[in-house]
Amino acid sequence: MRIIHINAIHEEKSTGRICKELSVIAEQQGHESSVAYATGPETGTGFHIGSDFDQKRHALLSRITGKQGYYSKHATEELVEYLTDQRPDIVHLHNLHSNYLHFETLFSWLSKTDTATVMTLHDCWFYTGKCTHYSKTGCDRWMTGCGSCPRLALDNPSWVFDRTAEMWADKKRWFEQIPRLAVVGVSDWITNEARLSFLGQAPILRRIYNWVDTSLFHPRDTSVLRHRLGLEDRYILLGVASSWDDSKGLADWITLANRLPEVSILLVGEMKEENLPSNILSIPPTNRVEELAEYYALADLFLNLSQEESFGKVTAEALASGTPVIVLEATANPELVPAACGFTVPPNDWKGLIEAIRHARSNGKAAYGDACVRHAHREFKMEDRINDYLAVYAQLMNGKGRDSTWHSPSSPSSSRSTMEQTI
Repeated sequence: MRIIHINAIHEEKSTGRICKELSVIAEQQGHESSVAYATGPETGTGFHIGSDFDQKRHALLSRITGKQGYYSKHATEELVEYLTDQRPDIVHLHNLHSNYLHFETLFSWLSKTDTATVMTLHDCWFYTGKCTHYSKTGCDRWMTGCGSCPRLALDNPSWVFDRTAEMWADKKRWFEQIPRLAVVGVSDWITNEARLSFLGQAPILRRIYNWVDTSLFHPRDTSVLRHRLGLEDRYILLGVASSWDDSKGLADWITLANRLPEVSILLVGEMKEENLPSNILSIPPTNRVEELAEYYALADLFLNLSQEESFGKVTAEALASGTPVIVLEATANPELVPAACGFTVPPNDWKGLIEAIRHARSNGKAAYGDACVRHAHREFKMEDRINDYLAVYAQLMNGKGRDSTWHSPSSPSSSRSTMEQTI
C-alpha cells in the first residue's frame, strides 16, 4: 500500500509523532508511507504544504470572515498535484484545522478519485462547525447544525461573524461525498460522540486508541535528574501539556500548589504565567522524547486536570512509565485509568482530589507501578494499535464503503447514555 498522511505538523508534538510512528511501522511491514504537512522540521521526506506567510494570511482571513478552511487554495492545489502524482492507496487525515488547507479542493479530489480515506478524530473538529471541544461549554448544536456558537472567540476564533452553521453544512456535504471513508475515534468517548453526528453513518466507524512507544516510555532510574532538580526528598506531582492555560487546568494546578505546599509540582510545557507558587517548577517544552520520558518516570504521581480530552496521550505515557495517575471524570479521561492504576475525581471536587493525592502518596508509587505498565502494554502498545490501523487500511482497500450509502442519524437527540457502543 502507498499511504499519505495529511497533518498540520511534521514529526513533533502529539499528532506529528503519531504520523511518524505510523509511517515507520508501515514501512517495516513493506508499505510506502509519507506525510504532507504545514509546519515542522524539514527532513527531506514528505511534502511541505504552503508557506508560513500563506498560513498567517489564512489565519487573518479566517478571523475576519469567520470561515476557516476556505483559503490557501493555491497551496492545496499543489498538494492535490502531489497526491495525483503519488496515486496513494490511502489518504489518512489528521489535524486539518491549522489554517493551511482549502477544504473543498482537497475533499473534492478525494471524492472524485474514489480515494480510500481515513479520518482520525484527534479532537471534535471534524463533526462540528469549528470547535475542537465543546464539553465545558455544554453545547450540543453540532448534533443538528451548529450556529449561534457559544465558542466563537475560542478555538479558531472569529472576531465578528458566526459562520459555524455554514461550515457545519459544508463539512457534512464534503464528507458524505467520499465513498470509502473510515472514521476512527481515539477513545470510546469521542467515537460515541461521533455516532451522534453526521459522521454516525460513515461506512466504517470504530475506536482505535492512541498509543505509546513502550521502548521509550518505561520505568527507569531517575535519581540523577531528581538530584539535579534539587527534589531528592520531595513528593513530585507532574503535569505535561504542549502549552499551559486554563483549558489544560493551569488555574487548578496553582490552587493545588497553594493547598499542598508540602509537595513539589513539575509542569512541562510552554508557560506564559509568571506568578507561580514557589513549589511549582516550570519545565520548558521539549521535542526530545527521551527527556520527556525521564520526567514521567521521575514523578511519584501524574495528574491530568483537563476536562476536555479526546484521548489524553500524556496519561497513557505516564502509565507506561510506571507512574500512577489521577484524572477528572470528564470526556475520555476515566476510560484510560482503571482502579489499579490511580483515581478519577469529579471536576471541581477539591476535597476528593486532595484525598486521592494523599491516598496515592500513602500507598506509595510502587503499589501501582506494575499494574500501570501492564495496562499500558495491553491497551496502548504502539505495534498493536498501528496494526489496527493497517487492518482498517486493508478493509478500505478491499472496497468497504464503495457501495455504502450515507444516512444522517435518524435521531440526533438520542441519549448518549443508552447508545450502544460498537468498537
